[in-house]
Amino acid sequence: MDSSAWDARYASTSGLVWSAEPNRFVVESVTALPPGAALDLAAGEGRNAIWLAERGWRVTAVDFAPAAVERGRDLAGQRGVTVEWRVADVTAYRPVPGSYDLVLISYLHLPAADLAAVLDSARRALRPGGALVVVGHDLANLTGGTGGPQDPKILLTPETVVDGLAGLHIQRAETARRPVPSADGGTVDALDTVVVATRPAA
Repeated sequence: MDSSAWDARYASTSGLVWSAEPNRFVVESVTALPPGAALDLAAGEGRNAIWLAERGWRVTAVDFAPAAVERGRDLAGQRGVTVEWRVADVTAYRPVPGSYDLVLISYLHLPAADLAAVLDSARRALRPGGALVVVGHDLANLTGGTGGPQDPKILLTPETVVDGLAGLHIQRAETARRPVPSADGGTVDALDTVVVATRPAA
């Protein structure tokens, strides 16, 4: 994964590369949780981080593309919320263990070993009772959905994600359909892996 390529993509796009709205599965998974400290890994332009901040979360957003972080900082300012932004590669970034009530990983696609390392540091970052939410393009999307990476080696499955979350209670682990607009004005389905897990309370 090349940070310079992603940085160039963000820098060369006049508007947002992604939607300003939060991911639907993030909203489903987080809305009922009481606000606390949240960590958004591979935050991109910050659509989920900013949404969390608007709901009272104290958010740290991490991404390796400086242009994305700068765009997120500007968007947060426009919407009147505070987010702590950090430029860092999440495959090397190590949050302080036991520091967060929520860790979010949204559409981060990595080779298996790198993904396992990120999941391990994410689960360790949770406080007792904290929640980890992972959303990404599912392997089944290659043949049954639309969009997303076309490399099966970096696509997710619920089983692969759950395998990296030893010691957590799995609340949800499934392949879910997400409608996206089609060229003819209708919608087509993308297939996403959605996993929600919690660290047992002390």
